[in-house]
This record gives sequence, C-alpha cells and structure tokens, in this order.
Amino acid sequence: MRKPLIAAFAALAMIPAATMAVAANAAPKGVWTNPKKNVRVTFQRCGDAMCGKVIWASPEAQAKAGMPLVGTMLFEDFVEEGPGEWSGSVLIPDIGQSVTGTIRQMDANTLVGEGCVIAGLGCKSQTWTRMR
Repeated sequence: MRKPLIAAFAALAMIPAATMAVAANAAPKGVWTNPKKNVRVTFQRCGDAMCGKVIWASPEAQAKAGMPLVGTMLFEDFVEEGPGEWSGSVLIPDIGQSVTGTIRQMDANTLVGEGCVIAGLGCKSQTWTRMR
C-alpha cells in the first residue's frame, strides 16, 4: 500500500514542472513591460497571429518616441515559428519605422524581442517582463 501512495505523491510533485513547461511555450498573452518599465504592452491574438499594443507609456517614453504611444501596435502579425518563438513586424517609434522582428519566450515571465533594420544589420534586442 505504501509504494502506490509514494508513486502518487511523486506524480503530483511533477505536475508544477510540467505546467511550467507548457506555460513557457504558450503564447505570451497578458501585459508585459520593457526594461525601463516605462512602456506596457498587452499581447493578444489578432486574427491568426499575435499582436502587442501599448496600453500605457510614461510621459518621458512618449516624448522620446515623438508620437502618442498608447494605442499603438508595437508588435504586429507575429506567427509562431517554433516552440516559444514568433516572428513578425516591430514598430520602432524613435525612427518611425517597422522592421522584421522575433520574440523568444525564455520562461513564463520573460520575453526577448529583437528587431533588425536591414536583413540582420542594425539589430537590437530587449527583454520584456510579465506584469503581475
């Protein structure tokens, strides 16, 4: 009787790890903030893809962008390329241009976005953190 009980508890103990693995590979829906915590974006489905719209930006971030950020789609038409990886179009407000970009979900609370101005040149990456 003791061995089945131990096996049952061992199986239950493994559930959170399995849940985290699934969460890390799920689409990053929810609200995320940039490293300076001066912009918040909500990621959600938009048709067959995923998009990220600015829902809050500090006055300083908006002044630097030179445009109203709230309501702006920063991440558009992101499609899943593999587990935890998406590609699409990223708006860079500072230059007023959209570039090809990728998002990699590192874990349930961390995204790394990268955009390149010209075919792998002028690339920048940024780590986004899930808001609680």
